[in-house]
Amino acid sequence: MHIEFASSRQSTLGVEWEIALVDRNTADLSSVAEDVLAQLHAKHGSLTEDEEHPHVKQELLLNTVEIVTGVCDTVAEAKVELHENLVAIREVTDPMGVDLYCAGSHPFAPPKLQPVTDKDRYARMIDRTQWWGQQMVIYGVHVHVGLDSRDKALPIVDGLINYQAHFQALSASSPFWGGEDTGYASHRALMFQQLPTAGVPYHFPTWEDYEAYVADMMHTGVIDDISEIRWDVRPVPRFGTVEMRIADGLSSLQDIGAIAALTQCLVDDMSTTLDQGGSIPVMPPWFRVENKWRAARYGMDAIIILNAAGDEMLVTDHLRMELERLAPVAEKLGCALELKDVERIIDGGAGYQWQHKVAAEHSGDLREVVKDNIRRMNIA
Repeated sequence: MHIEFASSRQSTLGVEWEIALVDRNTADLSSVAEDVLAQLHAKHGSLTEDEEHPHVKQELLLNTVEIVTGVCDTVAEAKVELHENLVAIREVTDPMGVDLYCAGSHPFAPPKLQPVTDKDRYARMIDRTQWWGQQMVIYGVHVHVGLDSRDKALPIVDGLINYQAHFQALSASSPFWGGEDTGYASHRALMFQQLPTAGVPYHFPTWEDYEAYVADMMHTGVIDDISEIRWDVRPVPRFGTVEMRIADGLSSLQDIGAIAALTQCLVDDMSTTLDQGGSIPVMPPWFRVENKWRAARYGMDAIIILNAAGDEMLVTDHLRMELERLAPVAEKLGCALELKDVERIIDGGAGYQWQHKVAAEHSGDLREVVKDNIRRMNIA
């Protein structure tokens, strides 16, 4: 099976932001995405009846919409696009009494009661995955970074997985599930990997090995389309990108900018290493899986495994070292300010820490957790 990898400019980027629709009075999820999308479509005068909105998309659940940017040169440009489309959505949702919310999960909405979008591919997924598929009331932020060569894609997938714990800890924002405190910083991370072809990617020595894997998945009926490979980091051949899908949902454009800048800098740095004849270290698979679990469980307090030798370090300490190392890359890419916001998250707390704080201050009332998140979204 031959898989073409589209032409792309090195280190361009795109961002996808999954957003939940929430009833203003109850703070519960509101399944009105079809109405929201229909109104946005009507306001976008250049669209025909059969065309999708270019930047606001349907998702699995009727309580969710997704904002997607175009191809951007800088993180700042991506943030502007996200903000403009957030404003466009609010023009529709505000009169409906619907607020916008984003975290890795909703803290108390019953997962199995959330209606699914009426599309064949979603129905097939739910039919196949049953109980696990019915639990997917989760939200994330995905960052695409362009690559100028197909041969860089798989090594950079391996490279970004070396930073899985870093992205997970910074973005972790799903400690509550169905009204319970799970004890995890990111319940979403472990929930999503229950789907077939989701979770930590495999290591492939060559592009041909990856093509053979995709062919096997299609031949055996595991997937119908390459997009159904839902790894935490994956190549996206039709865009010519590598996609970082590790991050929990984020309520702040500042936080999204920080995650996007870290992704862009790491990919650009790895690309330069490969251009210079270097290689990207591949962590043993058992360490890759363990790092994901540690960050999902302990968040910013995770002690992570750094290399094949098993050396360990507090994730935030290693992040500070990496921020210093990547500072010249950020200057080159024009995202120095956004990369510095990673340190602001480290110092000010990740989403799961804020959620625990707000819940404690309001005697465990998880509606207040949702309202606090909405306030953060409203700053954007």
